[in-house]
Order: sequence, then structure tokens, then C-alpha cells
Amino acid sequence: MLPLSDGLAARRFPVVNVLLIVANFAVWLFYELPGLNSAVYHASFYPCTVDNACRGPLPWGVSWITAMFLHGSWDHILGNMLFLAIFGKNVEDAFGSLRYLAFYFAGGFIAMLTQTAMTLLFGSAADGQVPTLGASGAIAAVLGAYFVLYPGSRVRTWIFPIFLVSIPAWIFLGLWFLYQLIEANFGLFSSSANGGGVAFFAHVGGFIFGWVLTRILTGSGRVAPQAQQQAPAVT
Repeated sequence: MLPLSDGLAARRFPVVNVLLIVANFAVWLFYELPGLNSAVYHASFYPCTVDNACRGPLPWGVSWITAMFLHGSWDHILGNMLFLAIFGKNVEDAFGSLRYLAFYFAGGFIAMLTQTAMTLLFGSAADGQVPTLGASGAIAAVLGAYFVLYPGSRVRTWIFPIFLVSIPAWIFLGLWFLYQLIEANFGLFSSSANGGGVAFFAHVGGFIFGWVLTRILTGSGRVAPQAQQQAPAVT
């Protein structure tokens, strides 16, 4: 399922969300494309650096941040940025720009921590040396927040190959999370801890973090969603 829009316009321009998207594309275009393998090697996060089983090009306290802005292919970055563009604008609208920025990085850290813990606890030594990269852990936290804030919004969704439907956000994101959870556990009990090359545990950890924190913040009145008035249909 590929989201196309949620029909829910933000009340203010999502400056942080736009800057995050611009930063990700800038890193991809000007740093990674000229030398993809070298960029992935030097700026990715390596789980084995956490328990000192190996030494990476960068300290793990730095590489978890740099890795959040790396991607492995055009499909990888385009898919991630599409999700961030659709769901991030409304989460920023509810959180406020500075709080949203802190939330995004905290979500990325928790997601990376979750994937690292599962890799070190249940993976092999070789799994710990596989570079981890991508913005999807932080974006998963954004999706978890959106699930709490705007469950009734309608996500216009393309279901491959030809179906175009409008799905309530709680169903779309619930199915997305269920898929990540199933794939994560499949990877755990197969020969690899990284789900065949995808850090599914990062997605699971990020989403749960976003869901829990947003429930706490909305319950305390610190974060409030905008009125869920769908944009009019255009023919």
C-alpha cells in the first residue's frame, strides 16, 4: 500500500518537516550519489560498535545521527520522504516546530536502539557488522504519533497494481505496523536478525515510542491535534 495524501491540510507551514526532507535529499544527491558505497561505509551506524565488538569509522554516538540521513537507493529515499511529507506535516502542526524536531530525533534514537538491542541479543557477530541506515525509524515514530492524533483522517492509498481507495488512518497505519511486527519476528527466528536487509525492529520500536509518547503528551494537554476537517474533493 502506498499513501498518496491524507486530505488534512496543516494549519501552518511545516518548516521543520520540509527542512528534514530537504536535508535527506541533499545528503543523497550531494554526498551519497557521487560515491554510494563509500558514503554508506563511512556514515552508517554499526550495532557492534555499541558493545565494542568492532570499531566503526565514526563513534556510535555520532553515527546514529548521520545514519538517519542516509539511504540505500532511490526507492528507499523516495518511499521514506513520501511518508514523511504526508504524515509529518500534521504531527508537526500538533507538536509545534521545535518539539517536533526533538521528537523526530528522539524517535530515530529509540528506533536505532531497538534494532541494535535485537541484533546484539539475537543476531550473529556478522549481523552486528551490517551497516544500518535510513530515516524510517524516525518516520515510524511520526506514524505512531499520527495514529494517536488523527486516527479518523482518510488516507488516499494506491494498492498495487490498480486499486485507489480511501482508508481511515487507523486502519492504514495499523496494517503498516502489523506488517512491520510480523516481518520483525520472522527475521528474528530466521537466519538473520535484520529481516532480510530491512531493520524492521527499528520500525516497531519507533512506532511504539511515537504512540506512547504522544498518548502521554495529549493526555497531559501538551499536544493537541488540529480539527480533522478533510480537504474538499477535487474533480
